[in-house]
Parts: sequence; C-alpha cells; structure tokens
Amino acid sequence: MSKTPLLSVVIPAFNEEANLKELIGRCLTTCSNLGKIFEIILVDDGSSDRSAQLITEAAEQNPGKIIGVLLNRNYGQHAAVMAGFAESRGEIVVTLDADLQNPPEEISRLVKKMETGFDIVGSIRLSRRDTLFRKMSSFLINKAVQQSTGVLMHDYGCMLRAYRRPIVEAMLQCQERTTFIPVLANSFARFTTEIEVQHEKRSQGSSKYSLWKLINLMFDLLTSMTTFPLRLLSLIGTTIAAGGFGLGLLILAMRMIYGIGWAVEGVFTLFALLFIFIGAQFIGMGLLGEYIGRIYRDVRARPRYFVQKVVGSVKEESGCKVIRE
Repeated sequence: MSKTPLLSVVIPAFNEEANLKELIGRCLTTCSNLGKIFEIILVDDGSSDRSAQLITEAAEQNPGKIIGVLLNRNYGQHAAVMAGFAESRGEIVVTLDADLQNPPEEISRLVKKMETGFDIVGSIRLSRRDTLFRKMSSFLINKAVQQSTGVLMHDYGCMLRAYRRPIVEAMLQCQERTTFIPVLANSFARFTTEIEVQHEKRSQGSSKYSLWKLINLMFDLLTSMTTFPLRLLSLIGTTIAAGGFGLGLLILAMRMIYGIGWAVEGVFTLFALLFIFIGAQFIGMGLLGEYIGRIYRDVRARPRYFVQKVVGSVKEESGCKVIRE
C-alpha cells in the first residue's frame, strides 16, 4: 500500500480529446515540481469522443500518479467532480477544468496559499477570455451567491480551487442531487481566501455550456442554495394584492364622482392589469415548481453518479459497483 498523497488534483472532462494530452503533461510537470506525493484524478463524464480511452492510457502509463474515473454517462460537471472527490485521498484537493483556460501551472500557487492555513482557496480570473454573455452571467451569479451565503468571493464560476480534506469529506456526506460545489464548500469552511490567476482563451474544442445550460445552471444555483425566491414571491404577491385593492377603491370612488361612463372607459386598462397579475401568478408557479422538482429528486435519493470503471487506483476494494484494474 503506497503512502497517502498530500495532493489530489481532480479534473472533470467531457469531450476534451483535443486538450487531454497537453493537460496531462502540464499537470504531471507542475505536480512533480512541487516535490510532494500527488495523484491526478481524471473523471470522464460520459464523453462521446476518445477522452475515456486517453484517460485510461494515461492511467496505465503513470500508475499511482494518474487515476481514471469513467462514468457510464454524462451527469454534469459538479457530479463528476464529486466522483473525483470520492476517489481522492489527498489532504489538499485541487479542482481544475480540462479545457486549459485555467493554466495547470497555477496549481502550485493554490497549494502554497493553502499551506498558510486556509480551508478553501478560490481564484479570480484575470483578463478573462470569455464572451460578454458569459461574463455578465458570471457577474449575476456571483452577486446572488454572495448575498445568499454571506461569503465574499468574487469568482464562484472558476473551477480552479483548492479544498482541505475535512471540507471534501463534509461535501461527500451531503445527499442533495443538485450540487454547486463552491457554494456547498463555503457552507462548511471557516477560513477562505482568493488569489488571482491567469485565464487563457480556449485553443481547441468548444465550451460545453450552451445558453440553455447556463440558464439551467442559474436556476439550479438560485433554488439549491436559498429560499429567498419564495420570500420574494410572497412580498411581490402582497404588493400586488395591496395595489389591486387600492386600485379598486380608486375606481369605485371615481365611478361615484364621475358616473358609470368613466368606469367603462377604463376597461382596457383593467384588462392590461389583469394580464400582468396573471403573468405574475405563472412566474410564481414556475418558481414553486422548481422547488417541488428538487424535493422530488431528493426524495427519490437516486445515486448522484455511477462509476463504470476506475483505472490506476491504489485504494483497497470497497464495493462491487466499481470495476478496478
């Protein structure tokens, strides 16, 4: 049995065939230069290209240093990271995207910052090389998370982060199916900080976050970390009801003063207001539906992911659901 590594690097990959060879080479070089025992855990999130094959080959060529976790289908980035967490053994666990927009060389800076006593080290992307839409979406998400968690971090959307082992273990004990890891981790951390990191333009492949996936992510964030939308809905409903009651009193008074003719002339205005109120009701039902849907998924308590194969692991056998080589 080999000595427990001090550093684990967890990298989820989905159709990143074009970037994997360079990613693995740079990660191995960076981690080797740290002078620490390390493991690099590559999680294939049900890719349809050759990503799983490349991960398997890398694990076979670098036993003890690279571990491949192959999921049987696509579960999403955060579920894939949780699968990597479950396989990791390091006292410090670093997460990194596979698209090389965050340079693997920044891992050393996160580890050094962690060694000063922090539970979590986040990162702020300098000179961000993303579209305006992505930047605006991240800005709104960051503000929402800051208000909901009370933890002032500036870039929750960056996956390049470092976590101490107790934080990872606490996250693994959580059973919810809709998980946003940076927010979940901050709910357990006492000492957090951020460092500035470089951000590069994607050189190969394309972003896996389409417009629809970004919208879904925003809904997941909003409904998984706070009940504020429900409280806001109650406030809006109260305001609308009070406004409607006041408008009714005004119409009644004006009708008594000016007669029936005045009231008839305001019919279309009342119809417009009615449509606004109906729209508000549908928005409210949609928000309630989001929460009910998440309750439904959590009550079913289905596994967050299913590992088809683990390649290169030195862990002892712990179950029959995972095939190890």
